[in-house]
Amino acid sequence: MAHTVYFWLQDGLSDQELESFEAGVRSLEASPTVRKLFLGGPAATPSRGVVDNSFDYNLVLWFDDVAGHDAYQISPVHLKFVEDHEDKFKEVRVFDTQLAD
Repeated sequence: MAHTVYFWLQDGLSDQELESFEAGVRSLEASPTVRKLFLGGPAATPSRGVVDNSFDYNLVLWFDDVAGHDAYQISPVHLKFVEDHEDKFKEVRVFDTQLAD
């Protein structure tokens, strides 16, 4: 399954705070059930009515199954990330997808 997270961060974060946030996101890959991690920002694609590129960061985590996702949610790695960085979040949106075979 794919766990897709969009982050809108607080305005005015310093370069150091952004680097800390990115390092925190990348630390999530250490959670035992995470199979793959992708991190990026909005692409410079042409503007279209169906495209929302207002977010600051997008995180995609891959899990073998919902049980792996559920274990990740309560893992110390994930809980530490939230504790250390939630003050930087303006908005967070999550889309979980059960991938087709």
